[in-house]
Amino acid sequence: MPGRPSLAGRSLLVSRPAGRMGGGGSALRVCADHRGGINWLSLSPDGQRLLTGSEDGTARLWSTADGQCCALLQAPETPRRKSPLGRASDPGLVPNTPHPARFPKEDQSGHAPAHSRLPSCAGHESYVTFCQLEDEAAFTCSADRTIRKWDVRTGQCLHVFRGHTSIVNRILVANNQLFSSSYDRTARAWSVDKGQVSQEFRGHRNCVLTLAYSAPWDLPGAPCAEEVGGLLVTGSTDGTAKVWQVASGCCHQTLRGHTGAVLCLVLDTPSHTAFTGSTDATIRAWDILSGEQLRVFREHQGSVICLELVNRHVYSGSADRTVKCWLADTGERVRTFAAHRHSVSALKYHAGTLFTGSGDARARAFDAQSGALQRVFRGHAFVINCIQS
Repeated sequence: MPGRPSLAGRSLLVSRPAGRMGGGGSALRVCADHRGGINWLSLSPDGQRLLTGSEDGTARLWSTADGQCCALLQAPETPRRKSPLGRASDPGLVPNTPHPARFPKEDQSGHAPAHSRLPSCAGHESYVTFCQLEDEAAFTCSADRTIRKWDVRTGQCLHVFRGHTSIVNRILVANNQLFSSSYDRTARAWSVDKGQVSQEFRGHRNCVLTLAYSAPWDLPGAPCAEEVGGLLVTGSTDGTAKVWQVASGCCHQTLRGHTGAVLCLVLDTPSHTAFTGSTDATIRAWDILSGEQLRVFREHQGSVICLELVNRHVYSGSADRTVKCWLADTGERVRTFAAHRHSVSALKYHAGTLFTGSGDARARAFDAQSGALQRVFRGHAFVINCIQS
């Protein structure tokens, strides 16, 4: 792929990669067909297509070569519920991250309000919260409580995954299964081909926000790894992360220690370690087999919004307007990346460069080794929710 895409507001920018010299980044293409903010994007495995999910209730498939929209994934015209996501004008909001203060009252009951329960149709009936693009299919989830599978060639909706009783926040396609998390306090596993739920994971006391999966072959040291069907790790606004046996739906471990909502997590499968970031301004490392808390990373002054794990280094983006780099094995902070004017909402490491997205509507490129700022990418109007490379 020739550039680095980032997004915010209603437009998608595909920008030139950062070079060794400083200065501003230039946009190669601007894709601006959505009528609402873009909440997430996903790059195809071959890098040739890009999927975007929007507050306008649609998803769009784009060519990365020329920026043209290849397919529009949508329903017939219906009234759509407005997204509660924050805007770049308020640095106190955590963009595209389910902070309890920014959610509808439905979180307390586990059910969506009546005005979002619209008749079923071919596409989503409310804003798209997340999306994932695979080789042959696109997957989207929405505030309409459903997940949808789409044919990337025709734009046709192939399956509607129904069962959640509130907003579906995240999805993850892995090992021919689809995993989802919801404000209804559950996570679920589904058959990718049939669209049927195969397992429910119940036990969190509030919204389930973030997901990670470890396949059976990633757990060579775990007893009965094949029998448990791999492990699913979930993070919640109840302040805990949980490790689930996928085959049985049983909770294997509850990871307690955070004093605020768990907003993000990354999994290091070789070492069976999960890293979680929280509104309590800490990152914590856990052994997902034993449930032991291994270490605490404590220097942020605001919520930890996003995490990236690369080459035994953990990068964390925070509401304190910084990114910090830590040694994964010891918890030692080795570098701080400043220069942001608002919360850091997105991170992506690529070929020695750390790309960041911020509530100040700018993306930045840093030399990951030295911490030097290389480029600032301007052009967006609102918070940058996601960066892909």
